[in-house]
Amino acid sequence: MDELSYKHAVKKVKLPTSGYTIAFTDEGRGDKTIIFIHGLGSYLQAWIKNVEDLKKDYRCISIDLPGYGKSSKEPHSGQMTFYAGIIKELMAELDLRKVTLAGHSMGGQIAVTTALLYPELVENLILVDPAGFESFTKGQKQWFRNVMTYDGVRLTTAEAIQNNLATNFYRLPKDAEFMITDRLAMRTASDFGGYCYAVVQSVSGMVDNPVIDYLQDIKVPTLIFFGENDNLIPNRFLNPGFTTTIAKQGAEKIKNSKLILVPKCGHFMMFEHAETFNKETKIFMK
Repeated sequence: MDELSYKHAVKKVKLPTSGYTIAFTDEGRGDKTIIFIHGLGSYLQAWIKNVEDLKKDYRCISIDLPGYGKSSKEPHSGQMTFYAGIIKELMAELDLRKVTLAGHSMGGQIAVTTALLYPELVENLILVDPAGFESFTKGQKQWFRNVMTYDGVRLTTAEAIQNNLATNFYRLPKDAEFMITDRLAMRTASDFGGYCYAVVQSVSGMVDNPVIDYLQDIKVPTLIFFGENDNLIPNRFLNPGFTTTIAKQGAEKIKNSKLILVPKCGHFMMFEHAETFNKETKIFMK
């Protein structure tokens, strides 16, 4: 996957304790640093519209999680606690004391987990259509594990790949088509198997490390975005209902939080309505 074309220059660092090599981009400069964490099956390219604007005022570090993008593909647990440990270790290697964590979908759950486990590292949270605001029963969690399999990810058809990505948007923008092209190209990559394994493990990690019952323990200022037409949250098969309901219930648990609901917007809010995300993030950071 190193052959994928990224908008910004990629750097790599090998974490001495865990041994994973993390690919990241490091754009802009400023007194405050934002680390951008992508969602399930995604990569750091999901944040390019945001980094391109916010780098004028802040240091913007976007990462590929282990198993994703251009980071190394060694097997791992996929637990949210594992990913939080990766964030901590990466910050130590980059000599970062305290940062704002911005997380999309699964990345939002990782950001929350990091803030709960290592509060001394996190100054603010920015959550975009975050996973973790929804409750699942024991049986529903097992359903996720049963549905998401290695071969299921590996053998996803081109048509399904296109449909899956389109489901993430209220209306698929033309400038998001590179995500489809990249995902199709990944299927022939020599390290594609490692990516498939990481996706499967990550699903288990999300259901194994829920944060819904700990949101009230978040102490840092938190900005929350939800697209009102998010097709993924709540899960339409297990918990049919309205995104706004889940969003408000989760936000109410976080004391020092602000919720922004974006109309005519799907799960990829920060890309589909980048101007809104960037504007509100600048206000929040100030």
